[in-house]
Amino acid sequence: MASSNIAISHADTGLVTAEVTRAEHISPHFVRLTIAGDELAEWRHVGFDQWFRLAVPTSDETRFDNLSDTFNTIAYLKYLTLPKATRPVIRNYTVREFRPEVRELDIDFVVHGDEGVAGPWAGTLPVGAHVGLIDQGRGFKDVAADRVLLVGDESALPAVAGILRDLPRDAVGDAIVELPDAADRQETGAPDGVEVHWVVREREAPVGVSALDRLAQLARPEASVVGFAAGESKLATGARRHLVNEWGVPKANVAFCGYWRAR
Repeated sequence: MASSNIAISHADTGLVTAEVTRAEHISPHFVRLTIAGDELAEWRHVGFDQWFRLAVPTSDETRFDNLSDTFNTIAYLKYLTLPKATRPVIRNYTVREFRPEVRELDIDFVVHGDEGVAGPWAGTLPVGAHVGLIDQGRGFKDVAADRVLLVGDESALPAVAGILRDLPRDAVGDAIVELPDAADRQETGAPDGVEVHWVVREREAPVGVSALDRLAQLARPEASVVGFAAGESKLATGARRHLVNEWGVPKANVAFCGYWRAR
């Protein structure tokens, strides 16, 4: 993560392994993998923007049994000492949907051709592959406020959608999601009082500019606000800065996380 004020909360479950049982291109830039397995019976489900470290295989020789149950600095240094031939790639992802009754968990991957590692891997629709997960908790702040304001790009769509799904049904506010294609929009289950602004950026436009422009167009509310901003680093920090400096929202009320940094 490039920049963030989100605290990590490790679960007692430690490393959980599961198998990819379904894979589907759900829109031009998204692939959804469903993973399942008996170990998910103990998964700590906290909802909202719950995220985790995802270990994906790089070859048929990839191992998960020698990974740590947490992913702090010591665990990361240990991870770097593992043999490259058997070491999985670890990236951060969000729970899109969890179905405890059938021990299934959905993960949405943004796929931009061959960019990155986990996205192209998911794009192969790797049914039968095994993955590892280390639960890291959630970032959205459970503070009392009259309105909610969520901002993100496509990498934050699973987090924004999860928050919208789990908000109280009487919640009011706005959610701004910037996408590369209108066809990437998803059903979010947002409360009736939360308006979802789908913003499609121009083909060559920098990520986040369109979302920040839409945020600047919103009238400053008189009510108290709880905010969440995630995605490209400049988008996340820019949205937080706007909420704090222009809207007067207390810093403690705004969770933000730069998932990645544009080159």
